[in-house]
Amino acid sequence: MPTIGFLHTADVHVETFERLVAELAPGWAVRHVVDESLLADARVDGVTPAIAERVRGRLAELTETDVVVCTCSTIGATAEQDNALRADRPMADAAVAMGRRIAVVATVESTLEPTMALLRESATNAGVQVTLLPSPCLSAWQHFESGDHESYHAAVADHVRTIIAGADADVVVLAQASMAPAADLLTTPTGPTALTAPAGLPGLPVLTSPRAAVSAAISKVKSVTA
Repeated sequence: MPTIGFLHTADVHVETFERLVAELAPGWAVRHVVDESLLADARVDGVTPAIAERVRGRLAELTETDVVVCTCSTIGATAEQDNALRADRPMADAAVAMGRRIAVVATVESTLEPTMALLRESATNAGVQVTLLPSPCLSAWQHFESGDHESYHAAVADHVRTIIAGADADVVVLAQASMAPAADLLTTPTGPTALTAPAGLPGLPVLTSPRAAVSAAISKVKSVTA
């Protein structure tokens, strides 16, 4: 059976991506490499050549897998240069297809510019023009660091509600994989992108990366083995 490798910068992602692979590709094997120091150091110094070399070293531990996915948006571009899939690319491609005004929510400042650069690239590839609306939610990160994921996701969801109330965006992108459960706090029974809005305002799509990333990895493996 094929094996999907994952490079994470937080332990919490192991369970998330294990579950998605089991759901979308039953029987496939999974390998994880977790290095929290990559994100911690990149938050301070940016993705320096030394950090990029460390990313390549950790990816090398997954060379025997059929495909590798980097789940960290901050180091995603570096990982992609080493033939890994960046988890946020399918999300970015979907976002530029869904709207022209894209709100970009991030809880780590080092993630914001890489995500916006990716969205610009996706827009160029699609031949469309987009307006990016950076919307940092940095105060939520303290909850993630303390392990209080419930408060973390609640803070992100509250932040998204303010974006919906502002009615400026066509689509919202949650830049980090860790933010994905916040979207579940906004869903209605009619579907994952039919989002609730305060004061009766219309909802709008809120995109997350994990499921789309796993689907892309599965498709890549199948395209090679077909």
